[in-house]
Amino acid sequence: PQAAPPFARRKCREYSERSPRVLGEPCVARLLGFTVELQPVGTVKCLKRGGCSLNDWEAKTWSVPRSWLLSVPEPRGNGGSTLHVLQCLEDLYGDEWTSFIVLLIHSGGYSQRLPNASALGKIFTALPFGEPVCQMLELKLAMYIDFPRHMKPGVLVTCSDDIELYSTGPTETLTFDKPGFTALAHPSDLAVGTTHGVFVLDPSSFSGEGGLEYASCRRFLHKPDVETMRRCGAVCVRGASAPPTSECVYTDSIFYIDQSAAKHLLTFYKEVGTLCCEIDAYGDFLQALGPGATHDYTQDTSNATAEEPGLVEVRRKLYSLLRGTALNVIVLNNSRFYHIGTTQEYLFHFTADSKLNVIQSVLEPGGRVGPGAVVEYCQIGPGASVGQGSIISGACIGPGADVPSGCLLSSLSVKVSGQVRYVSMAFGVEDDLKKSVKLLSDVHSLQFFGVGLLECLALWGVKVSEQLFSSENTRLGLWTARIFPVCSTLSESVRMSLKMLNSVRHMTAFDLSGFQLLSVEEMLTYKDVEDMLKFRKQIYDEICQQRQKEKSDL
Repeated sequence: PQAAPPFARRKCREYSERSPRVLGEPCVARLLGFTVELQPVGTVKCLKRGGCSLNDWEAKTWSVPRSWLLSVPEPRGNGGSTLHVLQCLEDLYGDEWTSFIVLLIHSGGYSQRLPNASALGKIFTALPFGEPVCQMLELKLAMYIDFPRHMKPGVLVTCSDDIELYSTGPTETLTFDKPGFTALAHPSDLAVGTTHGVFVLDPSSFSGEGGLEYASCRRFLHKPDVETMRRCGAVCVRGASAPPTSECVYTDSIFYIDQSAAKHLLTFYKEVGTLCCEIDAYGDFLQALGPGATHDYTQDTSNATAEEPGLVEVRRKLYSLLRGTALNVIVLNNSRFYHIGTTQEYLFHFTADSKLNVIQSVLEPGGRVGPGAVVEYCQIGPGASVGQGSIISGACIGPGADVPSGCLLSSLSVKVSGQVRYVSMAFGVEDDLKKSVKLLSDVHSLQFFGVGLLECLALWGVKVSEQLFSSENTRLGLWTARIFPVCSTLSESVRMSLKMLNSVRHMTAFDLSGFQLLSVEEMLTYKDVEDMLKFRKQIYDEICQQRQKEKSDL
């Protein structure tokens, strides 16, 4: 992000100074003031198989005891996983958990809108600064480093694909000590409000001036349209220093649940038992809060991930449970909220200040990376080129290879029949991996790199049948299509996937009939995290050797 480097670097330096590189008990989370840190993950293996990635935190020398850094499966949405985490805490620690300050990071599921983060999880997304490069987890800990000192026992809820930057006065402090829920609020354009949560603040409780204000919140709106924002009184005029016609709304990011409210939620979870529908931690928790909250939202399923039969009833029970609970808001007038959960957002924010970003990668002589592209954990061979606006991750690109513009290429190590093999997924950065159809007759509506999937399959010699898709519940889409060849080397897998792309670009045949083919869904099932991290460490070691040689030459 444009505003990120000064704040992020300062905070990461402070974080590093307070966090020695080798940690015994207490671990990272407790050292920073958080008692326990949990990450619910949609793809459970992301961290459970990634025990190695936590113990050998990339190319660094972190040592994190597993008993303090936990991962749990994410059942039925981020709201359901929040409830499940509370249950896990009680199961693990008994009544002691009520004295904890918990950092709860939601994984965001399978990362279908940013598939280069699917294998290891968005929380380990590499950022374009730091030496070695910082990851999202470290930036999260750096941003929240001061919070526990001013926080009573409770749960701080955040996502793994957003960044909150803010500026406050030297004596202003973010304090989380009020009963109920406490949320951060950021001034945003009305258009941004339509895709986020919006607070309806009491205008007499804040001025819109200064860096930080504590405001009263009447109610919370979840992804409202502009008309609803105006009707409910959510639209504000920016402070006196802004143009007189400058309207804004205050949108959500992270929020805190005090211990009493958390215990109420846990009691609810125990009474309900197995959840029959997805619950949203923002839409279904926060909309029930504040004196102006109404039960109308319980019937509105337009913003639900899926319209499930039990959703309305569960929402009614949550509304009854939380009605009257306070929603306290910390207004951060000088702040920005960045979301990097999609390919377009990722490219926009990571390339805003430069023409290209090469993150922890080796670029051989003559290798070129186009403007607006991001390359992470890659080896780019001599004379190879990466087109503009592309995302390349974990790949070994051979000499003279040409990666087209607007391409997403991400390589994974997989274990098939006990052997380590390699598969590279390749898509257009604008391809919709979440889109699916229920019938084979509707597959024609799917697009791959701007071309109908049926045309692509014909070029590749792949027949359309039920065996083409790995999904068992009629989710037929790019995510579940078995189209990517399994290869014996990393560089070969990249070469084969590039041939697939080129056959589509030039409408020439490329026969895949001789290969074992996997879908992205299956790639994540068979992924070999240890081998992927081994490749990253090899790159890091090579970069260190190159820098050492450059110093010696000087």
